[in-house]
Amino acid sequence: MAGRAPDRRKRQREEVRAELVAAAQRLVRGGGYEELTIRKLAAEVGYAPMSVYSYFPDKHAILLALANSAFDLLARRMETHDPVEPLSALSGLIREYIVFGLENPNEYRTVFMSSDMPEASQPEAETFQAGNPALRLLTRAVQRCVDSGVLEGDAGEIARLLWTIAHGAVSLLISFPQHPSGDRETYIDRVVDVALAGIGAQADRGGR
Repeated sequence: MAGRAPDRRKRQREEVRAELVAAAQRLVRGGGYEELTIRKLAAEVGYAPMSVYSYFPDKHAILLALANSAFDLLARRMETHDPVEPLSALSGLIREYIVFGLENPNEYRTVFMSSDMPEASQPEAETFQAGNPALRLLTRAVQRCVDSGVLEGDAGEIARLLWTIAHGAVSLLISFPQHPSGDRETYIDRVVDVALAGIGAQADRGGR
C-alpha cells in the first residue's frame, strides 16, 4: 500500500500538467502568444498562479512543453502517411508538416517562431532533437529512400535540410498570408517537389 501513494501522486501530477498544457494550447489558439501568461493560464484552469509555478517555473518551460506536445501531435498525423513507395512516403511526410503548420498558425508561431523560446545548450539541443518523434519519423523515411537508392547521403542531415525547407514555407505563408504564391495546394506540392529535387541534385554533385 505504501508504494501506491507515490505512484498515485505522480499520476495526479502528470494529469494536472497535461491539463495545463491543454489550457495553454487553448489560450494560444484563441489569441496567440500574447495570451499565454502564467496568470491567464492559472485562471483558465481555476488554479492559483503559485500552483502553476510548481509545474512550470516560467513561460519558457510552458513553451517547451507546448513544443513537445506539438511534435507528438504532428508525429501522429505524419504516421497516417505511409505508402509503400519510399519517396512517396517521404513526400507525404513533408507535405503533412506544412499543412499542420498552416492549419495551426497561432500554435506554430508560438512554438516555432517565438523569439522567447529559450536558447538551448548543445547537449540540450541534441537531447531535444533525439526525442522529437516527428523528426524521427522524417529521418526514418529518408533512410528508407537511402536504403532503396532513391536518395544518397546521411539520413539525419537530409532530414534536417528538408525540415528547414518545410519550416521556411510555413513561416512565409503564416507571416505573409497575401504572399503571391498562387493556389495553396499547388504551392505546397511545388515546395515538396523542389525540396526533394534539390536533395537529389546535391547527391549528384557529391558523386562527381
